[in-house]
Amino acid sequence: MVVLSQPALEPFSLIKTCKPVAFFSTIPVVDLTDPHAKTLIVKACEEFGFFKLVSHGVPLEFMTKLEALATNFFNLPQPEKDKIGPPDPFGYGNKKIGPNGDVGWVEYLLLNTNPQIAFQKTFSIFQENQQNFRYAVEDYILSVKRMTFEVLELIADGLGIESRNVFSRMLRNDKSDSCFRLNHYPPCPELQALSGRNLIGFGEHTDPQIISVLRSNNTNGLQICLKDGTWVSVPPDQTSFFFNVGDALQVMTNGRFKSVKHRVLADPLKSRISMIFFGGPPLGEKIAPLTSLIAEREESLYREFTWSEYKRSAYKSRLADYRLGLFEKTAGQ
Repeated sequence: MVVLSQPALEPFSLIKTCKPVAFFSTIPVVDLTDPHAKTLIVKACEEFGFFKLVSHGVPLEFMTKLEALATNFFNLPQPEKDKIGPPDPFGYGNKKIGPNGDVGWVEYLLLNTNPQIAFQKTFSIFQENQQNFRYAVEDYILSVKRMTFEVLELIADGLGIESRNVFSRMLRNDKSDSCFRLNHYPPCPELQALSGRNLIGFGEHTDPQIISVLRSNNTNGLQICLKDGTWVSVPPDQTSFFFNVGDALQVMTNGRFKSVKHRVLADPLKSRISMIFFGGPPLGEKIAPLTSLIAEREESLYREFTWSEYKRSAYKSRLADYRLGLFEKTAGQ
């Protein structure tokens, strides 16, 4: 293990340790086989923008195999990982998050999940004996996509939308702009000397896409922000998935669902591996509040925009910026 000197922490953000919160009894947990799942999911998206999904149908073998292979990749010598190249937009990233100055105690692989172009750049430099990594990613993503389609269709049912594929069709589309990120948060031993302080692994933000699907190993770190501004820790569960409402879904529900602000803190002793599928629409897809979800005498809160337009705007911003502000309607519009 490489122990960094104290000055190496200076570019990174340190925050006070959040107060312990009894979150086990608060976090919404939904069983996908529950006949009331659609109602529970909608309620969770309205109240938290976040829920944990169990009995999801994704084979545990796919999850654990990919975690092991991702760990092997991140344990490669730095020059080997650097061969993949910086994310442009896909590839390997280390410490730098995006082009606008954000940094975190994290390294990652960012992959496109479009079957026509997925992995071609990233995995082209791998030797034949490392192709198992590619196949594990493909198996995992295919299974997670199926689960995500089902969840989005349950959301449509729960909202009373006649076309139950109104959300899932955008992710099923061959031109879907979905992506997949493998994050590795190395341990940071220096934190033991910084009593009452935490190191930011990935800074606070919302996800711009429709929905995000997270699975991590059994290491703490994920926190979400409640409506009152309180940050609370999410207990890890390596057999379940955590769903985040994204900005695009907030718009399409006219603010009924809220995209959840979240962040990740580094651990002094344990590595954290997380896998996130970001369900995004095709670049030309128009995003606007669904008319069926706008009540009588209620106004649309957002102007129509394409996913490409919003994506360009989001990627020009900093992590913590409120990105939807530019797309909100003002009085009289």
